[in-house]
Amino acid sequence: MNKRIEHHKTFQKHFNKRIKPNEKLHKKFIERYGMFLKDKTNPLLDDHALEGSMVGERAIRITGDYRMIYYETEDCIFLLDIGTHNQVYN
Repeated sequence: MNKRIEHHKTFQKHFNKRIKPNEKLHKKFIERYGMFLKDKTNPLLDDHALEGSMVGERAIRITGDYRMIYYETEDCIFLLDIGTHNQVYN
């Protein structure tokens, strides 16, 4: 992937609070993030467009309940949020 990656302050805050302290979850994030950078269409990621108030944004699956929300432009991917299904879709 040749696009620039940017982390929104909300993503960074929630990553540090929700993902980083949990070693197992952190390892799973690294694995799925690597897949995402190689090929967003990998079926394990379940990459999908969001609806409603989140139209224009997309999500990938980190685990069964954890999602990473992002927005993509022609030259950049903005990581917006990360957390459980309930945390990111509120």
